[in-house]
Amino acid sequence: MDFELKEGEKTVRKRAREFAEKEVLPRAAEIDRRGKFPLDIAKRMAELNLFGLPFPIKYGGASATLMSYMVMIEELSRGSASIGCLGAAGLISLFPIHYAGSEEQKERYLRPLCEGAKLGAFGLTEPKAGSDPTSLETTAVHDGDEYLLNGRKAYITNTAVADIYVVFAYTDKSEKKEGMSAFIVEKGTKGFSFANIEDMMGMRGCSVGGLVFTDCRVPEENRLGNEGDGLRIALATLDRDRIAMGSIGVGIAQACLDASREYAKERKQFSQPIAKFQAVQFMLADMAMEVEAARLLTYKAAYLADKGEQFTKEASMAKLYASEVAQRAAINAVQIHGGYGCTKSCPAERYYRDAKILSIAVGTSEIQRMVIAREELK
Repeated sequence: MDFELKEGEKTVRKRAREFAEKEVLPRAAEIDRRGKFPLDIAKRMAELNLFGLPFPIKYGGASATLMSYMVMIEELSRGSASIGCLGAAGLISLFPIHYAGSEEQKERYLRPLCEGAKLGAFGLTEPKAGSDPTSLETTAVHDGDEYLLNGRKAYITNTAVADIYVVFAYTDKSEKKEGMSAFIVEKGTKGFSFANIEDMMGMRGCSVGGLVFTDCRVPEENRLGNEGDGLRIALATLDRDRIAMGSIGVGIAQACLDASREYAKERKQFSQPIAKFQAVQFMLADMAMEVEAARLLTYKAAYLADKGEQFTKEASMAKLYASEVAQRAAINAVQIHGGYGCTKSCPAERYYRDAKILSIAVGTSEIQRMVIAREELK
């Protein structure tokens, strides 16, 4: 079994790490404090062609592996989980169009998303439809050569800042699994508006809010795939997004380890660095071991996806384990930093809040366990 990244993947990691260390990390605390979407950083990511990495060159991408994208998200998340989440939002808005879009849709929408000229968002979650996507209430009624969308979405990353939204709605409410369809909706479309932007606990640089559709007319040519393909498109996208969440977890956990190791060497108590105390050493050892295990689980899921093999179970394993590792690493990081770790001036406090988001986003930890068990019992 080969655990080594390919040369192209190493190049992406180096480029993403340099960007994160020079341009993201120095602003991470400010991004968190302000709670505002960092548009300038999104533009820099576009300049570096980070959004289009795993998509075809013919549409403005780089034809790189999904592994490359996950390595990139991991490195960005070491600098700021908010920016890692921005990378994940790029993946889940581009993938459905690449997966199910027509050539015309790819040229019109995928290209500007790959190039970063426009930002995208993925509109599935609703106030009453979180863990169970089949309970969504948004509807799309066929009316001539258009669809009439009505409904609300909630907790959508890139709300208001995105230009292109992949939105899921029922075209046939009588069919729970076969009645859902997917649509591309452009910002500024009549009948499409935004609800309040949430004041998030963590990943505060993300713009998370609601989408509102009130008799919103969407052209028939903006439907992705056929009517009834929506759930299939959503689940294929979520599988990949769960690997991305695993990558964010690995990035946060690595940041916790890095900060804790350096602080333990510098902080002195009882006339010696606290790194000399076994209790601190054990925390650092556990963090190092679990970060590596989470990274390998995440990389395995990406490896399987790149090979075209089934990876639903592995994606859920990566997302579940990495999110829990990130939380444990953040708890240990706060503990090692002591009183300082409980202050806003300490990065460990931010890691603690960012890590918790991962146990909820893109399927709770409980849902991941259900997916893993279901796949095991087949």
